[in-house]
Order: sequence, then C-alpha cells, then structure tokens
Amino acid sequence: MINVIRVLLGVFTALFGFSYFKDIAKAKSENNFEDVSTGKSLATGFVTDFFDTLGIGSFAPTVAMFNALKMNISDRLIPGTLNVCHTIPVVLEAFIFTTVIKVDPVTLICLIGAAVVGSYLGAGVIAKMDERKIQIIMGIALAITALLMLLAQLGLMPGGGTATGLSGAKLVIGIIGNFILGALMTAGVGLYSPCMAMVYFLGMSPDVAFPIMMGSCAMLMPVASTKFIKEGAYAKKTSFFITIGGVVGVFIAAFIVKSMPIDILKWVVIVVITYTSISMLRKAFKSEVTE
Repeated sequence: MINVIRVLLGVFTALFGFSYFKDIAKAKSENNFEDVSTGKSLATGFVTDFFDTLGIGSFAPTVAMFNALKMNISDRLIPGTLNVCHTIPVVLEAFIFTTVIKVDPVTLICLIGAAVVGSYLGAGVIAKMDERKIQIIMGIALAITALLMLLAQLGLMPGGGTATGLSGAKLVIGIIGNFILGALMTAGVGLYSPCMAMVYFLGMSPDVAFPIMMGSCAMLMPVASTKFIKEGAYAKKTSFFITIGGVVGVFIAAFIVKSMPIDILKWVVIVVITYTSISMLRKAFKSEVTE
C-alpha cells in the first residue's frame, strides 16, 4: 500500500511539475518575473527546506525570511508562493521518510487522503481572497504555530506513545484533523507543527509524525499548488529559485547532516514567527483604518 502512495505521489508531482515549469518558462519569455534577488531566493530555499527536513517546518520560517531579507513579496501572493516553491523539496522528503520509518499503511493513506481533499477545497477559496483577509489569516496562523512550538519546547504538549497506527475513534479524529490542516495549509498555515501535535495527542510514536506530516504535505501540495499556478497567485521567480535551493537543502539535511541539536534554533524561530505574526496583523488592521 505504501508503494501505491509513492506511485500516486510521483504522478501528482509530474503533473504539477509540467504546469509549474511551463508557467515559469512562459513568465521568463514574457519578462514577467518579479524584481527579487536570485541569491536571496536560493538562500531562503536552502535554509528553510534544510530545517524542514529536520522537522521544523518551512512555511513560517519562509515568511520570516521574506521579511528579514526585505524580499517585498505581496502578502496576497504569499500563500500560493509557499505552496508552490516548497512542493518539490517536500516530495523528496516524503519519499525519504516513508522509506526509512515504518507506519501503518491504512493510517498513512487515510490521513494523507484527508489532507489532499482539504487542500483541494481550500486552494480555490484562498487563491481568490483579498490581501487583508490573507494577512489576518496568516497572522493568526503564525501565532498559533509559534504557540504550538513554544508548548513543545516547554514540554507541555502531549508526548506521544509507541503506536505506529490508529483505529476506531482515534482514526476518525485523525482524518478530520488532517482534513482541516490540509485546508488551512493553502492559506499558508504550515501543517508540520499542528500535525505533529495531533499525532502525539493520539498516542502515536513521535517518529511516525515524520512520514505522516511529510507524506500529507507532499501529496496535497502538488494538488493545491496547481490551482495557485492556474490562478497566477504566486511569485514566479521567487518560487523557482526557492525550489532549487530547497532541493539542495533537503539532500544535505537528509543524507549528510541527518540530525543536529536544534533547540536553540527552535527558540529563535519561535521569536521570529511571533514577530512576523504581529507585523502581519498590524498591517491588516492598519489597512482597515486607512480605508
């Protein structure tokens, strides 16, 4: 059954890749690339997907780097950019972690399927949303992400168990939870932290969180990202070079570094995400006052 997931993942990614690179080629030929530094985009991809492979997540850190490096990506385009640029790196992570970590196939397929359906329904709505609503959603989402990471750092989040699969009511809860997380991911809400919290809460082994959250993201992102590409709701040049940097970061993290003490980095990420959340909400409510 795991092989079925890998085949489907390969098919979805191939279809996404065709749309993605065709759109990038068209944008380049029409001189429709945004004025963003190639080096900053490559660095953003490398750093965020390197640490994404180690379990930190890439969405919130990417938004933080956009601000820190003053890349001036329109807030309206951020959800689509996050999904599109990280799709291929996350697919690579999923292939790696579904190979090396054992998880119950039924649980994995059900949770991944729920996330995909949620993302499909969510992407069409988010792609058409105005900038202020996106600022509010992302500001709240980043605040929740920071809170979840803080609880985990303080040891206040459920510590998990030893199970490698779910059944009965717990499986139903997991399916509903991942459906919601899949929909929220299209708004730029990273799935890793809340999915890891849910897996722990349901009594599963912490290691199992990796194939579940990475497999969910990898399967839903090609579907959601294709919609963002169709709507033109992403920053093209930025996404392309983040993808390239991200692929390099994944391979180095997975096969060379493998693991590292990242507690200090997590504290830094929590602070940066909190600051980014406050900044987004301030911009949203400031624009409301000036209207």
